[in-house]
Amino acid sequence: MALRYIDGQEARISENDGIFVDLEFFGEEEILRGLEPRRLFPISGLDRFVTLLDSEGAEKAIVRDISRLMPESREILEKSLREYYMIPRIKRFIKMNDSFQIWMWTVETDRGEFTFEIRNHVVSIKMLYDGRVLIMDANDNRYEIPDINALDQRSQRMLLPNL
Repeated sequence: MALRYIDGQEARISENDGIFVDLEFFGEEEILRGLEPRRLFPISGLDRFVTLLDSEGAEKAIVRDISRLMPESREILEKSLREYYMIPRIKRFIKMNDSFQIWMWTVETDRGEFTFEIRNHVVSIKMLYDGRVLIMDANDNRYEIPDINALDQRSQRMLLPNL
């Protein structure tokens, strides 16, 4: 089967197991099972261009825009992607220590409290155009702030102490 593009409601995505999904094109008998959804643009394109890979890593289909899927298919695909891209979302900054330009933060996230260090804040903190902030700690763990403006003032000062 050649690579197919899904533009809307011509296919159904159903739950398989955890992060895997099944894909069925209407009017066709074959069902593609155990596909792994991955974002082709994981930072800038959260809802667009999601590839569906088989067990060997071959692309079987690309969803151009998740919002155009049938509601049930959209919900299943979004759940699968959330499971795969499980990135804690920072709600607030609790504490910050700065020693020899290594920042040690304690933060509250949607998955509990974490303490981590940032060795190079210029490289480790990415401010995105839509108000999101991505942070990579010294151990390559990722964290997200969905909207920097939603943080309290104290947290914003800890994140950007030079402003």
